[in-house]
Amino acid sequence: MTTVILVVMCLAVGALELYAGRRSKEQQQAFVRRIDELNAQVNKQNNVLVAVGEQLTAELSKVKRDTLPALDSRLRSQSDQVEELAALVHQAGEYLRAQAGRLQDLEKQRITLAALRRKLGEVETSVRSVTRAGTAAVEGKVDAALDRLADLERGGTEMLELQRTLTRTLEEVEDVVSELLQFTEGELDESVTAALTGRSAHADGAAVRATGRLWTRDGQLEDILIEMYERCVRAARLDIRFRTSDGADGPLPGTAEQRRYFLAGQHVEDLIGGFTALLISTGADLRHNGAGLARAGAGALPPGVEPPRAPEDEVALKALLRTLYESSGAVAQIGPLMAVRTRDELMCAVLTPPQSLELEYDDVFWDPAAATVRLRRLPSHQLWDLTGWAAAAP
Repeated sequence: MTTVILVVMCLAVGALELYAGRRSKEQQQAFVRRIDELNAQVNKQNNVLVAVGEQLTAELSKVKRDTLPALDSRLRSQSDQVEELAALVHQAGEYLRAQAGRLQDLEKQRITLAALRRKLGEVETSVRSVTRAGTAAVEGKVDAALDRLADLERGGTEMLELQRTLTRTLEEVEDVVSELLQFTEGELDESVTAALTGRSAHADGAAVRATGRLWTRDGQLEDILIEMYERCVRAARLDIRFRTSDGADGPLPGTAEQRRYFLAGQHVEDLIGGFTALLISTGADLRHNGAGLARAGAGALPPGVEPPRAPEDEVALKALLRTLYESSGAVAQIGPLMAVRTRDELMCAVLTPPQSLELEYDDVFWDPAAATVRLRRLPSHQLWDLTGWAAAAP
């Protein structure tokens, strides 16, 4: 009986060992398969990393070959321009200091001449009180000396006025140079940023996108016209990057300066649509008034109810057009918008980019009569005659 039990136990142990060996072999095979899968994934990731590394190496080689040399040359050119402008500003500062010293010397000379004149007046009084006889020659000499002193004093005053005018001119030149320096430095920073980041430096619309011009035949209206013009520019959501001005003689002697503006903040297509809408609205006002309606809708409002307030850009544009109408001759340009005032007409037009480029270097911008002739060649949907509107405006 014991032998049977031992045999049975041996069989059971052998069966268990066979079962355990089979399970161990299956687990080993599963482990081997898992190892193979992980190895395949690692090889795949390794291949991807190798491809990415090769792509990065190619891009870095392209940057070193193309971008960095161009950036280096541009940085050198911009640095040379900045140094030249800085030297110009330094020379202007030294000249201003020298002129200030000369101005102080002239002031001292004027004071000395005034004191000498008073002294001679006292001498003349004392001489006349001593004797009246034989003093005609002395009085003549004293009068001649006084006249000479008066001439010298007038000449000193004229010199002082010339020195003040020169100082103001140099200050204006210094302001223009400072604006150019700021603009050049900003362009340099934006170029470096674009080269390093690979993104457009002017994605926010800060680049110079439009030009402007302003001139009037009436010098007395210049300050008011400049104020209305720059107000209209700001209302159109444009920024003035910098401004320049040519000689004050213009096309006719004695006229105001020819002012040029470099504007940014809006795309030209947006400006064309905005100014076209404003001129259509203004033309609609002209047709209503001309038809004798006299704004009948405004009179139909209930008592105590005010009409809706016009947008700021519309108010600013109409104020600029009315100011232009007060002049006997003027030209104003804001990007694609061009307004011309002759002695008889007030014309407005919205130019396309090719038309603006065609007239960019043409003197027609500074001649109202020639500009009106050129504008009349445009299609009718681009041209507005606002003479009647401006004449009927309150």
